[in-house]
Amino acid sequence: MIIVIAGPTGVGKTKMSIELAKKYNGEIINADSTQVYRNLDIATAKIKEQEKQNIIHHLIDIKDINEDYTVYDFQKDCRNKIDEIVQKNKTPIIVGGTGLYLNAALYDYKFEEEKTNNNYDEIETEKLYQELIKFDSKTDIHQNNRKRIIRTLNHYHNNNESISELKKGDKLLYNAIFIGLTTDRKLLYEKINNRVDVMIKEGLIEEAKKIYDTNLKTKAVLTPIGYKELFLYFENKLSLEESISLIKQKSRKYAKRQYTWFNNKLNLKWFNVDYENFDNTVNEVINYIGGI
Repeated sequence: MIIVIAGPTGVGKTKMSIELAKKYNGEIINADSTQVYRNLDIATAKIKEQEKQNIIHHLIDIKDINEDYTVYDFQKDCRNKIDEIVQKNKTPIIVGGTGLYLNAALYDYKFEEEKTNNNYDEIETEKLYQELIKFDSKTDIHQNNRKRIIRTLNHYHNNNESISELKKGDKLLYNAIFIGLTTDRKLLYEKINNRVDVMIKEGLIEEAKKIYDTNLKTKAVLTPIGYKELFLYFENKLSLEESISLIKQKSRKYAKRQYTWFNNKLNLKWFNVDYENFDNTVNEVINYIGGI
């Protein structure tokens, strides 16, 4: 049995994963595309060492920020970790908000190794979207979703086919239970805003400045929400207040896009999170798993 925990940013996936790992003798596999990189800690909401409660975590801090890591790499690595954990008679618990990573690992998606990985830093999102349309007129990607646009263009240049034509199926390769965590949208947005404020207090500005000073503008640096917005502050293009506001705005929009992906691409059993007593939600999930 594999347990998959998905949901929007800031909803409580990490906390749930720890509780289920303790209950089911589990090890946790990260499925967040930004947490695979070392030194990207605060902006990616990476789990702190004391929060792990001695639970083994995989695929966190495995790459430097100047290295590439693709969905092809994750698919291979995640499946290897699943096999390793199962061989130890333990339960793999995959947790994260990167929907494509979850689909790639668990379903019969066929990816080729990506040799080209262009960040397109010099090209505006609108122009990139027009380029995407040339290759993939059937795309369902929103014109402002720069991250997915770039990923799709890179896929085309590596494989000479669009992601719409990707060799994939609906076949689930594992005995997996899909758990989705959700809450009232207004409450979620409040939690996202508050979490950004906490990140600032924990040193997000200092973390971003250290990365900015490296002058590295790799995919690892530009993908997470938090760094590039503060870069605008360092370059005197925005005030600090404007940069923080932009981080909150983009985080809320990202949560909205995550809901769209999960509702369309994954068969999740949704649970409303009880933030007043999180144990209630944990027990609901455990009862659901026990009844399957």
